[in-house]
Amino acid sequence: MKEGIRNTIQNSVSLKECLLRDEAYIEKVKDSILLITRCYEFGGKILLCGNGGSAADAQHLAAEFGGKFYFDRQPLHAEALHCNTSFLTAVANDYSYDLIYQRMVQAAGIKNDVLMAFSTSGNSKNIVNALQAAKKNKMHTIGFTGKSGGKMAAFCDIIIKIPSNDTARIQEAHIMTGHIICEWVERNIFNK
Repeated sequence: MKEGIRNTIQNSVSLKECLLRDEAYIEKVKDSILLITRCYEFGGKILLCGNGGSAADAQHLAAEFGGKFYFDRQPLHAEALHCNTSFLTAVANDYSYDLIYQRMVQAAGIKNDVLMAFSTSGNSKNIVNALQAAKKNKMHTIGFTGKSGGKMAAFCDIIIKIPSNDTARIQEAHIMTGHIICEWVERNIFNK
């Protein structure tokens, strides 16, 4: 068992070392930071969505933007779209689970806002639909996914693909990437 634990840790470390050497990944993270910084500078907001563990990542990052990351400052408007359970369950019941995020994006997203969408496979229908709605609303889109990018890649201005097929390792890299974005957006906006 101890060796298995060490192997899991090593797999996580190895993936992060791979990202450290990946100039395309670094460039996409930088581009995401600049895009979100501009969004906030012009009074916009960030909407985030995902399913399961990816929903937890979306909610976690919304809290980092809205609360604080490294220092006390004004809150930044960020919403994880699954947190309104009455809306979510009503749309799932009355329409389809595939439309839960699409309808929220249609209702809340405006031109130049940013949708951060999380799907380890890149093929979650409700995430793809949300991205399509965001594009119709003239929002910017950032996708977080695994190795292939899946169907959502076609609807993302920036797609951050983690080079793995292991859901747990992908999600660990997503939250690390999200933390990097939060840190640098906060520094950019509040001149720290």
